[in-house]
Amino acid sequence: MQIGPREITTPFRPIPLEVPEGMKPNEFFNSTENLNDLIHNNGLLVNPENLLLYRKALGHSTEFDTSIIYNTSKTVLNPLGRPVRRTQVPEAVKQVWNRMNQILIDYMLERYPDPDQALVLAGEASLDATWPLTSPGVPSIRMLHNHFIVFPMDQLRDAELADQANPNLTDGGQHSLFQAYMRDVYREFFEQALDLRVLKPLHSHESNLRLTGYPQGLPCWEIQGGAEALKDIRFWQEYDEILKGFIDFYRSFFAQVSSRNSPMLADVYYPQQVESVLLFNNAFMGAAKKVRERCIKDPAYANAIRWQPAFKQLIYRNDAGKLVVTISQNSIGNAITELLGVVVKRVPDAEAYGQQEPALIERLLEVRARLIDADLGEAIATEQWGGA
Repeated sequence: MQIGPREITTPFRPIPLEVPEGMKPNEFFNSTENLNDLIHNNGLLVNPENLLLYRKALGHSTEFDTSIIYNTSKTVLNPLGRPVRRTQVPEAVKQVWNRMNQILIDYMLERYPDPDQALVLAGEASLDATWPLTSPGVPSIRMLHNHFIVFPMDQLRDAELADQANPNLTDGGQHSLFQAYMRDVYREFFEQALDLRVLKPLHSHESNLRLTGYPQGLPCWEIQGGAEALKDIRFWQEYDEILKGFIDFYRSFFAQVSSRNSPMLADVYYPQQVESVLLFNNAFMGAAKKVRERCIKDPAYANAIRWQPAFKQLIYRNDAGKLVVTISQNSIGNAITELLGVVVKRVPDAEAYGQQEPALIERLLEVRARLIDADLGEAIATEQWGGA
């Protein structure tokens, strides 16, 4: 069996949305009107915290694929001012969101107990205002949302190998700026800054999926206690700590890229470690110099830089059945699945999608019922399913 990233084909039903004349699709997708359509045609559940569970119309998988979005489209009309990461979410909303995450992940693990049969993953990606709104590849909805996905392993095993040079695989160690130049200091910073009790660092040979060889070169942590640990608020606090550490690293690095020998940012989460581990590290400062000098000479390269924190944070089940957390720099075009070496090619095919849709909806309604029972929201009725 060849090891390497896989490319699968996933059918979808074309979305009957008309983009107003003069607007680009990714501009329209940020509008309140698009979110209204998402609710009415694909909405499953909503709660007073404005957390919306919905069926992914342009999905990654027809086995199980759903998302929760923090729908601030009517409360924050400026698309560039909406919360786009966990650290920006009000505590009361985050508590509900964490409980929803826990129930959805628990459902996936219960429904798909064998790691040899199903790849289970959940996580979110940064949707910051880090590119011009009209740039290709800009996230279509600038609001915090996460993904819950299951891929049948047989589908992945039967899939063709993906092109290693596919731009959507740039989070692997061969391309990522952090991994290529600063892998050691990156890991050292996490070790020095974070006080982790539930999460335990894993070596690559334990965290990588045998089939794809991904994730490549990224820091990974085992969730000690497995699914039961997700019921403990301590885990979700540590999940946030990893994100805070990543944000510190990212912002500190690009501050040095932007301005040589710039002072430590005033609002970092871990000032002592930023000062001692990052700003006094020659590899860290040398990498910033290389990027800065290239930005000065290469306008296209400079324009592609994401100056604000851009990340993907993921919970997945490895081959041994352990739950693992990882985090990575995000890049244009990356989907969260590609962190694990799964490239999804979506094709419009209403007939093929329709054959798999009833079973998919049945599973989505099952998990919706569990969320309702836990007082995490009210059902939404659409033309495809009822509100009971």
